[in-house]
Amino acid sequence: MEHSLQPKNYQKVPEPTLRRLPWYLSNVKLLKQRGEHYVSSTQISKEINIDASQIAKDLSYVNISGRTRVGYEVDTLIEVLEDFLGFTGIHKAFLFGVGSLGGALLQDSGLKHFGLEIVAAFDVDPALVGTTLNDIPIYHSDEFVHKMSEYDVQIGVLTVPIEIAQSVTDMMVGGGLKAVWNFTPFRIRVPEHIVVQNTSLYAHLAVMFNRLNFNKIK
Repeated sequence: MEHSLQPKNYQKVPEPTLRRLPWYLSNVKLLKQRGEHYVSSTQISKEINIDASQIAKDLSYVNISGRTRVGYEVDTLIEVLEDFLGFTGIHKAFLFGVGSLGGALLQDSGLKHFGLEIVAAFDVDPALVGTTLNDIPIYHSDEFVHKMSEYDVQIGVLTVPIEIAQSVTDMMVGGGLKAVWNFTPFRIRVPEHIVVQNTSLYAHLAVMFNRLNFNKIK
């Protein structure tokens, strides 16, 4: 089976596909635990209720070929997907705002399994500055630029209160961070070359509540 760790013809992968690929990876890992050595898009489809043709199209962005009527070799598919998604390398990050959500992320050691390591956090609360959480040091926000020279970091995780989300983002970008994982409900503004991933828990809650109420009305 031939495979490559680069997208075919270096195509830009559509965001919906990138969102689905981790689902396939998790499912294939489960199938491996069950003793499967090969997996087809039809098998994955039955497990996660996504059309098999869509799965095949998504996997076409990763240069891996399966055997006719057999499917993809499980270990190879896991290896290729993990590398393609960036989960095998470690991307270091700073976290800004050690509140309840920020603190929970600092304690989530599972992030490292997906390639993200938060190496330091920043806050202005005197009760937090100078302490550690899950062995991760918490510095005063004023130390951010200085710490950029000590750590090899490109990603900032934003978990600050909404009223300071933009000002902290401006500080992050001005200090040299290249990507922002934004957990606030505020749509931050950044220069075009900065990567932003918005992950608003509240927005997802709103969708869930709306659909729940709609289903009750039907």
